[in-house]
Amino acid sequence: MSPVANSVWALGLLLLSLFPSPSRQQQFSFTGFQASGHNNLSLNGASHVQPTGILRLTTEASRLIGHAFYPEPLLFANSTTGSILSFSTAFAFAIVPEYPKLGGHGLSFVVSRTKDLRGALPSQYLGLLNASDVGNLTNHLFAVEFDTVQDFEFGDINDNHVGVDINSLVSNTSAVASYYDHGEYGTRLVDVNLKSGDTIQAWVDYDGADKMLNVTISPFSTKPQTPLISFHVDLSPILENTMYVGFSASTGLLASSHYLMGWNFKMNGVAQSLDLSSLPSLPQPKKKNTTLILATSFSTFVVFVVMSAIAGYLFYKIKNADVIELWEMGCGPHRFCYSDLKRATNGFKDRELLGFGGFGKVYKGVLRGSRGEIAVKRVSHESRQGLREFVAEIASIGRLRHRNLVQLLGWCRRRGDLLLVYEYMSNGSLDKFLYAPEVTRTQTTSRPLSLSWPQRIHVLRGVASALLYLHEEWDHVVLHRDIKASNVLLDSDFNGRLGDFGLAKLYEHGANPSTTRVVGTLGYLAPELTRTGRATTGCDVFAFGALILEVVCGRRPIELNAEPEEMVLVDWVWERWAQGNWSDVVDPRLEGGFDRGEAQIAVQVGLMCSRPLAISRPTMREVVRYLEGGDLSELPELAGPPAGEYEQLGFDDFVHSYPSSSFEKANSMQLTVGPDEASAGPFEHYSSLSPVSHASTSSINQL
Repeated sequence: MSPVANSVWALGLLLLSLFPSPSRQQQFSFTGFQASGHNNLSLNGASHVQPTGILRLTTEASRLIGHAFYPEPLLFANSTTGSILSFSTAFAFAIVPEYPKLGGHGLSFVVSRTKDLRGALPSQYLGLLNASDVGNLTNHLFAVEFDTVQDFEFGDINDNHVGVDINSLVSNTSAVASYYDHGEYGTRLVDVNLKSGDTIQAWVDYDGADKMLNVTISPFSTKPQTPLISFHVDLSPILENTMYVGFSASTGLLASSHYLMGWNFKMNGVAQSLDLSSLPSLPQPKKKNTTLILATSFSTFVVFVVMSAIAGYLFYKIKNADVIELWEMGCGPHRFCYSDLKRATNGFKDRELLGFGGFGKVYKGVLRGSRGEIAVKRVSHESRQGLREFVAEIASIGRLRHRNLVQLLGWCRRRGDLLLVYEYMSNGSLDKFLYAPEVTRTQTTSRPLSLSWPQRIHVLRGVASALLYLHEEWDHVVLHRDIKASNVLLDSDFNGRLGDFGLAKLYEHGANPSTTRVVGTLGYLAPELTRTGRATTGCDVFAFGALILEVVCGRRPIELNAEPEEMVLVDWVWERWAQGNWSDVVDPRLEGGFDRGEAQIAVQVGLMCSRPLAISRPTMREVVRYLEGGDLSELPELAGPPAGEYEQLGFDDFVHSYPSSSFEKANSMQLTVGPDEASAGPFEHYSSLSPVSHASTSSINQL
């Protein structure tokens, strides 16, 4: 052989040694493991094979890592199509904790591009990854974890679960360790304690064609019919052409011995289940005398607890201390103590959350002394000057007193946070009853599916009375500017309460409102707002007219999914009124159970309030008289659709008062313009923050 040929041959051997080819053997079986021999595994870390044939991945020592991999890479991709092949594995393992019921940390079956997993950490990282590469797409790592410690950093569901991890230790899916038992009395889910010390068999099966991953566990030799986890996932972006398969385990401050007794693996087929009776027996866990350890550490533990309690108490007092400045002393209404509100809401826990929106979150609370139920809105504000303006408006709006207004009970300031305390309305917002789907009704629900006619007319009369109070009967004129069904709350007796003063403005009787910014909700906006931007009491009357028709008809002011001629509610009602068929518009869910006289008055008043020209609309005092009187003869004659008023106002103004089809969810859009309008946010009542009510609210800068 020539010198050149010898060199080429030597170079080839060197390359083969550096880059091993995938194993031609695409399946293998270990019924126990040999300390030496051809079927030896590639071990590192704390892993070692015991004389009994059991592979011990970790011992009962802190912060250990143990790896065991099949020594040769396997071909995971089809050489022709490049698609990921199916694979299946079955293995038997046992976890023996150092202290009963306190596992640490767990083991995992892993498919990796490398078998040494350099840089991996113990404890919650399971010997797979480290803090810097968790979630990296370049990891190319797939694992099924058998975790015995609940780690909140990675969102573990408990301390005894099975999870599927892809490039991360935040499981893509997980389930409590258990198996399905199909007995003669039906199928039941039986819990499996991973850290019991008993031998457990696990099966991991991936179907490359259907891209379905199944994970099953059982303390028996027979595989259950139903997998514990069925997860649809495409592993082609994760697995490369050749990958290593094996196991990883780790311990933390608490430790467990992680054992592997047998392992079967097969590509493009189903791995054979292991006969647990033929596997090496697990050694009995050592009996530890913990009395001395506990006795010597008890005094240290007590000192630590006492010092921690003192430090925690001092930190709590400093953190929750109220800082009251001089300018706050004269502001009303009642100023609550922050600690009282935190206690009332159980520390503002999510389970007490009533709703949330752009201005803050609202929590249900119970006052400690009176046991009264409250709603606490928590609002953040960046501007110190703006904060003082907020409190000044609280002092004004907080003095409003009417049986049909949601009462602002008080407030609290802590650093940049405002906490507004309202009455709690047990029946929520009106729109939930107008549009509640029938599927929400259950046998255990005391709430009616829909409001009856007497309840509806009672709510309308109550809201009308509240608006009359705001416009004419209080010290100042109050423009609400956001009257809609989601801002009408129902108390325990289904009395209508007007809430959400987030856009309200005050001015003296006889004065002109100074605001020139268009705010409100599409479908309730008066047409003149698009031309002048100046809100008046007539704008509130227009919005109330839309609310009347909404309550009578059981439909939103704008329904994008309706037929074109029925999309705008007021136009549809005008058409039916002109035809003499006004009763056709009444909510069909009432099934005819309504007072015709009251319904006709309500429809007529709603149309009167909805006229395009503000001068053509009645005042709230007239509206209250019409709704309360119940006499049709007192109402002025109502002509047909006001087409002429559209021309006087300007057709564009009318058109722009409604959303175009390009606005998604138009009937729930909020218009806000100008920096000063944002300062009104903290007074928005919690009803409009409900996740069920107008959850798709969005803001735009201009019409």
